[in-house]
Amino acid sequence: MMNALPPTRRQFLHTAAAGVATLTLAPLASAAQKSTGPKWQIGCLNRPWVNWSVDEMLDGVKASGYKLVGLQTATKTDVFVGSTATPEYLATLKQKVAARGLQMNVGRLRTLDTKPTAEATADIRRQFDNARALGLTVLINTGTGKPETYEAWYRLMAFGAAYGADHGIKLVTKPHGAVTAAAAEMLVCLEKINHPNLGIWYDAGNILYYTGKDPLVEMEPIISRVTAFTAKDCAGKGAEVMTQLGTGKVDFLAHFRRLQKAGFKGPIMLEGCAVGKTAAETTANARANREFLEKTLAKV
Repeated sequence: MMNALPPTRRQFLHTAAAGVATLTLAPLASAAQKSTGPKWQIGCLNRPWVNWSVDEMLDGVKASGYKLVGLQTATKTDVFVGSTATPEYLATLKQKVAARGLQMNVGRLRTLDTKPTAEATADIRRQFDNARALGLTVLINTGTGKPETYEAWYRLMAFGAAYGADHGIKLVTKPHGAVTAAAAEMLVCLEKINHPNLGIWYDAGNILYYTGKDPLVEMEPIISRVTAFTAKDCAGKGAEVMTQLGTGKVDFLAHFRRLQKAGFKGPIMLEGCAVGKTAAETTANARANREFLEKTLAKV
């Protein structure tokens, strides 16, 4: 077998240059990819605008730069998925959202913990049906504050999780004091409700507000069931949560890095921002919090 001819000087220089380019460009591409952060959708809940109309709220969400809106907090004029919502109301609301180029993902489920089972479950069915009419994929319930209703709440949540599974809607709960205060209580919820369609919508700000505990530590035992993250800051137990991100004790970067490691898929939904005297001021604050989240995610 003949030996291969040695490369010419021009071939050698071309090969060497290509090797240097490869060594130089590969780390740069990796760094650029890393700087974009995880591809989690950032949305906004309606809570900052509850003092204004649903039209002003939707305009504010759009002007703030969000494309995803959550209807978590009902108002005096808007029940959203509430059991008293009429087909006409739901159709009008859906049209208003679509007209602004927005999408909806979450509504709030109430449970009638002290009512007879037949009445309470019928009410849950109506709310899930309303959510489906709006095209929502998630309903959230934040628990009960009365220990004497804990067992009834567990049973109704189990019913809701099963009904939601049959209709393509996820049921979630989140840290909110009492029965869902922190990790220990949430683990009891998961055990008692015992349904794969139950997820946890993690709220680090609420951990601080209701318990004063470290939200990063409290997230660890339940992280495998976290399906969404509420962006809300808080300076400590009982402190204001409608504030600007980065002004409290929630370490958003640490939370996002841990969630990424756990395989979290998002979304991140802003709930808290400083509420201004006008809807426009509130919108500006919601926009600033979106920018904060984007900059933080770029560091993950």
